[in-house]
Amino acid sequence: MATIRPYRGLRYNLEKVGDLSTVVTQPYDRIHEAEQARYYALSPYNFVRIILGKRTPADDDANNAYTRAHCYDQAWQAEGVLVREKRPALYVLEQAFTTPDGQTRVRRGLSAALQLACFDEGIILPHERTLSGPKVDRLNLTRATQAAWEHIFILYPDPENRVNSLLQPYLDAHAPAAAREQVIESAVEQRFWVVDDPQVVAAVVEEMAPKRNLIIADGHHRYETALNYRDEMQAQQPEPRAGAAFNFTQVTLVSMSDPGLVILPTHRLIHSYGRLTAREALERAREYLTATPVADRAAMERSLAQVEPSHPRFGFYDGTYTVLALRDPEVLTRLLPDRAACWRMLDVTVLHELFIERVLGIDKGAVERKENIDYLRDPAPGYAAVDRKEAQFLLLVNPTRMEQVRACTAAGERMPQKSTDFYPKVISGLVMMPIGVGERV
Repeated sequence: MATIRPYRGLRYNLEKVGDLSTVVTQPYDRIHEAEQARYYALSPYNFVRIILGKRTPADDDANNAYTRAHCYDQAWQAEGVLVREKRPALYVLEQAFTTPDGQTRVRRGLSAALQLACFDEGIILPHERTLSGPKVDRLNLTRATQAAWEHIFILYPDPENRVNSLLQPYLDAHAPAAAREQVIESAVEQRFWVVDDPQVVAAVVEEMAPKRNLIIADGHHRYETALNYRDEMQAQQPEPRAGAAFNFTQVTLVSMSDPGLVILPTHRLIHSYGRLTAREALERAREYLTATPVADRAAMERSLAQVEPSHPRFGFYDGTYTVLALRDPEVLTRLLPDRAACWRMLDVTVLHELFIERVLGIDKGAVERKENIDYLRDPAPGYAAVDRKEAQFLLLVNPTRMEQVRACTAAGERMPQKSTDFYPKVISGLVMMPIGVGERV
């Protein structure tokens, strides 16, 4: 069962920071060096200082990004910049946004403390693989600060949207706080409510209780880090402690039936690569794929949109346009007999297993190290990089569909990295959850 609890969140004090838009950020793994600098410039209290503080050559065990995060936390609480909720609450985040194709949507998330469960219990399920480095980084931050700073974005089954129906009267009767994340997804309007009515909270907790097969949309590394931290704390605190906060983590739950649930594609840009020319790559690809030249970008995009589940496809740009599609599903059955059919039929599986690895010769280790590959939400910079001869090929993909995520998760399959880009991201800095030894939920 999915056990959620209200909690006494830690939040920014508007009287101190003024505009929430100056302090909230994207999740840490979306922030590169340039964005980090822009967040630093927005406010001396910007949340980036805690989740992804600047590193210096002088850092050591006593003074580093993690210890400085702890100092910011303590100082900001002492100054009243961060304040604790007076009583336990659930939180609601609505995000209003426009998709790249011009549609206006609203997605609603419920933020709560979720009791941690190992994946084999069937309550919370992953859909992507994780790497060790980010988990070490997040665990170091958690140890230093004893808090769950960011939200894990989790999808839950609710075909009749009963949870949102239970929340609606409360939301209608209370004005939300608002923020607009200014650096990466600045067009997204964030509306945020504190739900502390005991009856509403109890009804939502009860409605969530029987649910299973919740899927991690974003935050796999953070969830596994929370499990690791829980295990460490339980080893240090062997006596059972009812409601110990370290047995929980902070999540934002979104219904799989939410009309605002959007998955965007993540395109691949191949750079610093010289083993094969474009002509040689396309010729070699014909062993597995059909290669159909098309006139221009619009024609390629139209062809990609003609989804055929039995023939996954992707686009190839090297100055000219080609659509590559799986010739015969039996190719992957023969090459990858131990993988589930739903996983073999993903566009990104065909792209990585057949084209990137077997045709281009870029192995999984090189892909994980990003030696020859960059990932792009917007393909425009990729087209430009190829045109300027700064990259060799741009590989265009369709977005993964929600039914594919469900099928792979149910089959116990982890998708290739960057298979899903749930848009928009759940922003960081609206509410945080202390999980130290004395904390209870």
